Amino acid sequence: MPSGSALDLEKRLRKRFSGLDMATIRDVARRAGVSVSTVSHVINGTRVVLPETKSRVLEAMQALNYTPNRLARSLRNRQTATIGVLLPNSANPYFAEVLLGIETACFDLGYNVIIGNAIDDPEREQLYLKVLLSRQVDGVILISTGAYQESLELLRAYNTPFVLVDRASMLPDSDEIVTDNYVGGALATRYLLDLGHTRIGCITGPSTLTPSADRVTGYYDTLRSAGITPDPALILAGDFQPESGYAACQKLLRLKDPPTAIFACNDLMAIGALRAIHEAGASVPDDISLVGYDDIPLASFIVPTLTTVAQPSRELGQMAVRRLVQRLQNPELPAERSVLPVSLVVRDSCRSLIGASV
Repeated sequence: MPSGSALDLEKRLRKRFSGLDMATIRDVARRAGVSVSTVSHVINGTRVVLPETKSRVLEAMQALNYTPNRLARSLRNRQTATIGVLLPNSANPYFAEVLLGIETACFDLGYNVIIGNAIDDPEREQLYLKVLLSRQVDGVILISTGAYQESLELLRAYNTPFVLVDRASMLPDSDEIVTDNYVGGALATRYLLDLGHTRIGCITGPSTLTPSADRVTGYYDTLRSAGITPDPALILAGDFQPESGYAACQKLLRLKDPPTAIFACNDLMAIGALRAIHEAGASVPDDISLVGYDDIPLASFIVPTLTTVAQPSRELGQMAVRRLVQRLQNPELPAERSVLPVSLVVRDSCRSLIGASV
């Protein structure tokens, strides 16, 4: 049986959403002792209202359980209070964390969310984007599969405000929020070098995606700065999925001179590599050190816990919403590109070779 407070809550919800005895804007105006237009100005923020008058209106709205008619407002303002979000693959825990940040910020700011999942398919991305635009979303947060040029053309054709997240286009008239992937790749590589590793394998993501390309560039440059020429045999391509990390690691382990450490350009591929190492009868970190990227929640629960480069995923999503809402409120704002910092999280998947026989 529900508790008394639960029953009271249920009654209030039923009364509010049953459609019976719904208060109107005229009821609010009558109770507050003001005109209908004053109530409208309070709701829509279209004119300055005296604080004491605004307070009376808000108290009347609360007492009457009055909810403004969003549909009517959208017809008048040509806004739907809805933001479209396009993800490359919602099964990736990193994007799930970004989405959580987006949904949290949208809820706080009074926006609804419609989500499209491209499943790493550029054609699907275009189709979902057309669906979002047909729903007349106020704006779009786009994390592209890599086909962002086509997506941007479509968004501009519909004159729809947007923010690019996690993928850098470097276009001067686009709002972008990314993380410092170059520094992340350098941090991972420098950490392994400091532990005495010189043969460091790298499992990359798709070269067409800027996050992957920048992480690999950080890896290359850090090796070269240490006087080490990158060995092409130690660099294998993945697709950010665990299966590709597993397959790439198997190839690395079969080399005549295998790496003593592996930098996987995301945590999912690192987890795939961990399985390949285990199946080969080797151990992490005793035989091979392993570093991932993203710091997904699972990274701190696998055995051994994974050393990884952490991205501020939720902050990325929240910041994207705030930027888009600013753009909706002031379309003339200059475009802005923000780069959020990353950090190395040291756990149990690496060991030092300094002073050890290899």
